[in-house]
Amino acid sequence: MASAAAGSRKSAAPEQEPSAKKRRYALESVDKYEQLDVIGEGTFGVVIKARDRRTGNNVALKKFHGVPDFDAVRIEAACQHACRGHPSIAEVKDVVADAKTGDIFLVMELLGNSLRDEIPYARPEHMVRTMMRQLVGAANKMHASHVIHRDIKPENILISGFGMLKLCDFGSATFVNPPGKPYDECRIGTLPYTSPEQLAGKHCYGPAVDMWALGCIMGELLTGAPLFGGDVTEEELHADLSKNLGDIIDELRFEVLPELSPAAGEFFSGLLAFDPEKRMTVAEALNHRWFAEDAKKAEFAGL
Repeated sequence: MASAAAGSRKSAAPEQEPSAKKRRYALESVDKYEQLDVIGEGTFGVVIKARDRRTGNNVALKKFHGVPDFDAVRIEAACQHACRGHPSIAEVKDVVADAKTGDIFLVMELLGNSLRDEIPYARPEHMVRTMMRQLVGAANKMHASHVIHRDIKPENILISGFGMLKLCDFGSATFVNPPGKPYDECRIGTLPYTSPEQLAGKHCYGPAVDMWALGCIMGELLTGAPLFGGDVTEEELHADLSKNLGDIIDELRFEVLPELSPAAGEFFSGLLAFDPEKRMTVAEALNHRWFAEDAKKAEFAGL
């Protein structure tokens, strides 16, 4: 009788499971959008320019390669949606599906080129300060929303028609764990922008990984080339940073970038502190004198 009861319980589960899945995975049709041109492609899939048939507005559809992991798509959309409303974060509008193929699409605002397309030359300090203020603002919104991006790099920063920078691609993003709770992944993201603690294989980290990546981007904007990476392994890069980070930053500040202001040098060094506990937080960055001095100049000029 016990076996019969167990068999009865097992047979009841499949009758409930399909309806539960249907509620969870029910998505509107991608047919709401007229697909126009492929405008980008990466390891995740492709980005397609499309037109919303209801409004006539153009949007971007992020289509994932292969059989999509709906949980991963859901987390990506949830992290990006949690940061909605910030002018320097790309807006995710919807998640839709193709009923025939099973493809899942993120619907996002349509933007221009990535910062990678525009970066191969050194920029003056005042221009870098304007760009970094936008990126630090985006990080502030993310961290206040308990989200860490984990893959901030020039390819994931798009430029709007008005020249504004917009952080996008939250495919590696996650909600912040409580202190001491490890993440499943440690070395996630792109090598030249990966923090020392992640390179060391630590699974307990936090928003400081995004601040490191912003420091790497600041250096790249100032010099026109990536600061780290190249033809090295993760272990080799970590060893190099462990031994030589101070010398690398000093060489950049005093030999490559001799005209960099003291405030900018402080800001740069603060973002690239090897120890995440000593690394500049987003709140410290927003209140740093590098930004404050610029605001005072604008106020004095009546801007």
